[in-house]
Amino acid sequence: MRIGLLTEGGYPYVSGDARLWCDRLVRGLGQHEFDVYAFSRSQAQEDEGWVPLPPQVSRVRTAPLWTPEDDGVVYGRRARRRFTEHYGELAAALCTADPADLAGERSQSSGARPEPTATRPATADAHRVPPEADRFTNALYGLAELARDEGGLASALRSETAVRALERACRAPGARRPAREARVPDLLAVAAHLERALRPLTLDWYEEDGLGAVDLCHAASGGTAALTGLLAHHFFGIPLLVTEYGVRLRTHYLTRPDSSPAVRSMLAAFHGRLAAETYRQAAFITPGNTHARRWQERCGADRAKLRTVYPGMDAAPFAEVGEAPESADPHTLVWVGRVEPAKDLVSLLHAFAEIRKEEPGTRLRIIGGPSGPEGAAYLGHCRMLAAQLFPDEAEGPHAVGDNPVSFEEIGGPELPTPADAYAAGAVTVLSSVVEGFPVGLVEAMFCGRATVSTDVGAVVEVIGGTGLVVPPRNPRALAEACVSLLRAPERRERLGAAARARALELFTVEQNIAAFHGIYLEIVARTPVRRVLLDDTGDPLPFASPAEAHVPGHWTDPAPRPAPTWAVRDAVSATEAAR
Repeated sequence: MRIGLLTEGGYPYVSGDARLWCDRLVRGLGQHEFDVYAFSRSQAQEDEGWVPLPPQVSRVRTAPLWTPEDDGVVYGRRARRRFTEHYGELAAALCTADPADLAGERSQSSGARPEPTATRPATADAHRVPPEADRFTNALYGLAELARDEGGLASALRSETAVRALERACRAPGARRPAREARVPDLLAVAAHLERALRPLTLDWYEEDGLGAVDLCHAASGGTAALTGLLAHHFFGIPLLVTEYGVRLRTHYLTRPDSSPAVRSMLAAFHGRLAAETYRQAAFITPGNTHARRWQERCGADRAKLRTVYPGMDAAPFAEVGEAPESADPHTLVWVGRVEPAKDLVSLLHAFAEIRKEEPGTRLRIIGGPSGPEGAAYLGHCRMLAAQLFPDEAEGPHAVGDNPVSFEEIGGPELPTPADAYAAGAVTVLSSVVEGFPVGLVEAMFCGRATVSTDVGAVVEVIGGTGLVVPPRNPRALAEACVSLLRAPERRERLGAAARARALELFTVEQNIAAFHGIYLEIVARTPVRRVLLDDTGDPLPFASPAEAHVPGHWTDPAPRPAPTWAVRDAVSATEAAR
């Protein structure tokens, strides 16, 4: 099987999102062939280079998202008219509200973070395409076909024509109130964002010997990567699998709180409609946890297409620590992760002050480096707070004082590996206020450690009753849970053993690879071949098309549509197809 792996800001680059699980997936499926189509996010990421690629990766094609590329294409009058028409329709779809959007308009205009109402929830009528969503998809594919016909789209997306089309859509009757209030800087910001988001339309990847030659596309995230798979599906009928360990639409809501209401409204509409079209066209959608799955359902994903596949993690580095739970210091709490405000170490420090009143000999080891400049500033603030809450203690007048809270990083002589970090304490604490899939918590479970966590993201789903869970931003509850485990060594041991067994059953690389392999086979089995395969004598190859592809019902779409003429391939030999 030939798989087109679509990534954004990750694999095959050394740094970035989804790098580890994509690398493990590719290496674990050596019987398949992979073509990697990757977007880079920065010059620094490109300069760092790629990870070593296994032999099953036959091709890698990359494109930058961090800088625009001038395609040098100059449109004639007819092409300019097509662009104006399609881009104008796209802009109108972003500025005009569906009935389902009206409930969220108040939150958009007031500056509150909106709920994902840019599309209908997954209810009984969710499969009916709303008018504005249909308008959006027609415009999107129209722009893609224009870019394919003319050899590019980049210059047009950055042109004054695009900005004027946005302005007309914002001033048209029926536009949302935030869109009607858009000013010139807002229009320029939205046009720049759309140019970046629509950059996949301008690429030359959609050829017979490119994405048209793969058996299925696997997008490692929504957004840009999934848009590439959408276009391959549109041009060639390639089935699309979308994996989201973090929902792109949710990320958009969390990362643009300072934008104006007009910008938020139009970009939320764009990402919402793109997510809805992605979910509508995908053969399967694989969220990484129930938390992500709920978001996908609210964004219009069909529940029948959803298959939860947990991230696969390598348990081997933690095996030695997990098999020796008695090595932990029974009076030490451990926190491991990236230091940033979302981890709420301030609440943890205040909780530790309460713990020290009940268990004076307890220590807290905060292990991890800062995440960016904001994380560095937050780490400095936490150090100052720890110094104020816990003045250095000394056993006598001539002894050197020691603070019960330490700030450390993995890689030093005392903590050379993450496993050593979790081995340092009997209880691992997670105090976050925002969390997706808690990787650090799974690592602690591999190590057989009892855990105390806040109820955010997928924490409860991951823990599954093998640890204690408290509300976020509640230092007293966090302290009480930690004290209860510090005073009950047998309970700690039971919870740690149960946590390790659960992690080894659900969150290993092996289960992740097996799940995706099964989904790959199921997708291909349900997808009729797109070309006639001939054997060496020129006769049709038996069983080239699975029999179930001809049986209406479960294996085929309710109303199959004929393939467009430009997507029909000529007959090829089986030998050529294998190449």
